[in-house]
Amino acid sequence: MGTALVIAATHSGAGKSLITMALLRAFKQRGLNMAVAKTGPDYIDPAFHAKAINSVCYNFDLWAMNDDSLNMVEQHLARADMAIIEGVLGLFDGPVKGIGSTADVAKRLNLPVILVVDAGAMGQSVAALIQGFVNFRSDIEVAGIIFNNIGSARHEKMLRAAVKPLNLEVFGCLARHNDMLLPARHLGLKQADEMVNFDGFIDRAANYIKQHIDLDSLASKAKPCLTKSKATVNKLNKKSALQPLGQKIAIAKDAAFAFCYPHILQKWRDMGAELSFFSPLDNEMPNLAADAVYLPGGYPELFAPQLASKFELGARLRQMAKADKLIYGECGGYMCMGEALVDKKGVAHKMFGLLDLVTSFEKPKRHLGYRQLSHNSALPWASELNGHEFHYTHALKAVGEALFSATDAEAVGQPDMGLKNGRIMGSYAHVIDVASDND
Repeated sequence: MGTALVIAATHSGAGKSLITMALLRAFKQRGLNMAVAKTGPDYIDPAFHAKAINSVCYNFDLWAMNDDSLNMVEQHLARADMAIIEGVLGLFDGPVKGIGSTADVAKRLNLPVILVVDAGAMGQSVAALIQGFVNFRSDIEVAGIIFNNIGSARHEKMLRAAVKPLNLEVFGCLARHNDMLLPARHLGLKQADEMVNFDGFIDRAANYIKQHIDLDSLASKAKPCLTKSKATVNKLNKKSALQPLGQKIAIAKDAAFAFCYPHILQKWRDMGAELSFFSPLDNEMPNLAADAVYLPGGYPELFAPQLASKFELGARLRQMAKADKLIYGECGGYMCMGEALVDKKGVAHKMFGLLDLVTSFEKPKRHLGYRQLSHNSALPWASELNGHEFHYTHALKAVGEALFSATDAEAVGQPDMGLKNGRIMGSYAHVIDVASDND
């Protein structure tokens, strides 16, 4: 059984994602078999982490994922020499009701927390901030600190002196480094596959980390990755799993359709489903032999003109729908199933014409949060599901029967989501797992 630790931060934007990627690559360069997971609902950071170690990065979402899914991820982490779990937001941030914060993850796995502190605008007061994080919960262990955005050698000396009375190890201090910033856009970082020479970038970051962080001391704090259930899960509890959309599933995959949860795809494979992938942007088509097509989320709003030119793909999808194949779309995939997508300049682009839907990016407005979803549809899933939504587009027109009724994490009612027309359906919701009550 390998060891693991949690990389957390005082707040979002402190630099924990880049530090996590660099640590993963640095330890991999030492010859360690590394594993990684990302706390909460996220597609973009996990793609970077996966590329950093040339492996998979699963999500670890205590609010949305049920125990069968969490156990699968835990055992994946435990099989590695060393695992790193990156947190979400600040250490104690999570849903108002229920568990889901990074601290909750550290408690469940009994792992130490390495706290990333953005000290760019702080002096001695940083000690009071850190002391508060250390003492806020007695059921987790903050094992040490990484200072980020240090302004000078004098600044570093000041910070180290300030925290010395806390008897908390400082693993390293990272100076402001403007050539190691990750490019971002409206849903977060740009996708890993869009970065030119990502390997060169992450190698430079790893080399920088090795120069400024005591990796031996950091690794010594890692603890065995204990799972909640010590019994090996050899058989999947199908009742608590999202059933495959079909026996043969064609999945759109490219920069416009990039947001798939690895734990869902792995479970589908484990249940015997055959997965194939096609790139709409590269003029690829779903296999006609497939009995289901999955159009995941992504960035179709950035590729609207290209997608509008894919007449053959739209015709193929409509042909498959007429043959009673299941067509399911989430968020960006749902948008593409409509009649049109309006871009940021107000130009309408024709989409695949599967649903009476028009969506718009002309006046972006953020929609974000966990969702508890109920449905009565042709989806082969339990009636109660957990998911989330995160998008800046909205529907100008959505005519038809809703796919999901929804509440948020506090069980506050939300507007119905999506549309369904027989075996054609989709919504802005990203489904994560079967709700635990279905277990």
